Amino acid sequence: MLLLNTHPDYKSDLDPRDLAMLGPDGAAAIGRHLAARENPMPTPLRALPGLAAALGIGALFVKDEGQRLGLGSFKALGGAYAVIRLAIEEASRQLGRQFDDADIADPALRKAAATMTFACATDGNHGRSVAQGAGLVGAKAVIFVHGGVSAERVAAIARFGAEMVRVAGTYDDSVREAARVATERGWTVVSDTSWEGYERIPGLVMQGYTAIASEAFAQLPQAPTHVFVQAGVGGIAAAMAAQMATHYGPARPLFTVVEPELAACLFEAARQGRPVTIAHGKPTVMAMLECYEPSPIALRVLYRAADAFMTATDADAVEAMNRLARPTAGDSAIVAGESGAAGLAGLLAAMRDPEARTALKLDARSRVLLINTEGATDPARYAELVGLSPEQVLAGAA
Repeated sequence: MLLLNTHPDYKSDLDPRDLAMLGPDGAAAIGRHLAARENPMPTPLRALPGLAAALGIGALFVKDEGQRLGLGSFKALGGAYAVIRLAIEEASRQLGRQFDDADIADPALRKAAATMTFACATDGNHGRSVAQGAGLVGAKAVIFVHGGVSAERVAAIARFGAEMVRVAGTYDDSVREAARVATERGWTVVSDTSWEGYERIPGLVMQGYTAIASEAFAQLPQAPTHVFVQAGVGGIAAAMAAQMATHYGPARPLFTVVEPELAACLFEAARQGRPVTIAHGKPTVMAMLECYEPSPIALRVLYRAADAFMTATDADAVEAMNRLARPTAGDSAIVAGESGAAGLAGLLAAMRDPEARTALKLDARSRVLLINTEGATDPARYAELVGLSPEQVLAGAA
């Protein structure tokens, strides 16, 4: 289902707060941070001309976040970055001298960070990033997960030394519980969603994601005409939309937000023109995107900078995973998890719907950019849905 953006703020300038956090200065900040990290190399941009021809578009590019900083998803850019920035600020405050990203191994910084505990709720990937960031600076991490998070994803977070807490209910329930416990115990919540009075930290998380766009700008042979980006609470979609708006200006590509039809909180917020919490329903296969309440910061950006909102079915997502795993006409194989392939799922759904295809002006001249936001973060689930292990896909068994 497709909904064009008709919000009164559509195409207006970004809010100054969001421009400062997610515009050129924000992208420069995460660039400096990555330069100080191990394995800071940009993730690959993969051209898929075979699939583009099969879909009837001019070009298709996938920014593949499946190996980002060793964590397997774009979330590696967000939570860890926010934790490290907060630890640097605290050490600078305690010791009266300025630290920066190059100082994360400094014993004095680590001593200050050891007094800090960072908490978050997660479906899996954000928690791994927060736990990794805490480990890098010597802080503690307590990660809250809801009942739908698989044991494999819990184990992947725990390997970074985090304390794990199970919460009954949904992701949104785990967000509230993490905030409650952290407030009681004086911990710092590093959430990828915002709420009233809590914007700076999720803004830092989103700032981390701007690196994806700035890297893609340098890698693309020419500007895309269309961008499809998946959303849970909206963080990566908003970061990408802000970068597209500030980099390309009036000539920016047509930007479409893609959500699971079973958890489309941004779509409903766009339809009603205001933030809403949608009812919990049947779980979606796109588990990393299963959110029922949008982030207000993300929504503030997307009302201005997104052109359309759409939903994709679970079947669309599984088809997208398999299309990437079994490449067309010499294209590279890409391992994309259930949520990682959601941008392609949206494109597939749009190309099958004549009205959506026309509304989005998708044709043989279109150059489409997608983000594979995660690899096989749950390898067993991936193999179940694709019929091949991630290793088999990368070895060319498809």
